[in-house]
Amino acid sequence: MLSLVLPKGSLEKATLELFDAADLTVRRSSDRDYHASIDDPRIDRVRFLRPQEIPSYIERGLFDLGITGRDWISETEADVVSLGELQYSKATSQPVRVVLAVPDAAAWRSVGDLPEGVRISTEFPSLTRRFLESHGVKAMIIPSYGATEAKVPDIVDAIVDLTETGSSLRKNGLRILDTLLTSYTELVAAGPAHADPAKRAAMEDIALLLRGAIQARGHVLLKLNVPADRLAAVTEMLPALSSPTITTLARGNMNAVETVVPKRGVNTLIPALKAAGAQDILEIPISKIVE
Repeated sequence: MLSLVLPKGSLEKATLELFDAADLTVRRSSDRDYHASIDDPRIDRVRFLRPQEIPSYIERGLFDLGITGRDWISETEADVVSLGELQYSKATSQPVRVVLAVPDAAAWRSVGDLPEGVRISTEFPSLTRRFLESHGVKAMIIPSYGATEAKVPDIVDAIVDLTETGSSLRKNGLRILDTLLTSYTELVAAGPAHADPAKRAAMEDIALLLRGAIQARGHVLLKLNVPADRLAAVTEMLPALSSPTITTLARGNMNAVETVVPKRGVNTLIPALKAAGAQDILEIPISKIVE
């Protein structure tokens, strides 16, 4: 029913892991294959393309649905329908930023300090031009096709580039002067396809599964048995998405307790629960949380 385009390159591995966790495993003959398939009746065609191309192809209706970054949607000014952010990136769950960076030794402290004719290299020429014009800066914008950081200071005076943590910029002697855009990965659709009720329903199903897989990251399910006289003390220690599920057992004046908790900190939580009176504690991985 749906044609789907996924990002090739830096987001590829993280995207494949997300789809696998969502039970939408992508199958292809090799990691160099641009054609793929998903064993799901809602998806009949899958392609891998560079994320900077994806917004324009979806706008033109060449694909119904795709994953790309808000940075490339803004750069291309493509008219696509956003089905929401998918909060993952190539290294972390944090958004990436499109930033203006200058040599650490440069005297410039704000965008307005940049001199007329400043040379700026970037993979985002349209976004950069609009940003600089809004600040009244006349610059020479030089398109970059990779290794943007290496061009300062011999070839250009500054760069506009993507950063996730800022560590690579610092290693190259650069500091961030300003942020043009904060960008999450997004699930986007072609307007005509989204207007089709059957296709829109299929898109919403896929979005639900992907969001559920992301929501589950960093969480586990704890199951434990608790004597009735220790129940209040134990449940007060438990974080939960809403509140713990408590079931009275048929024998032994015991209660079964279930709750979803952050994975981080569970190494100290479990011994504390044991000390408070919990028994038979199970920690179970979660693949999806659908609220």
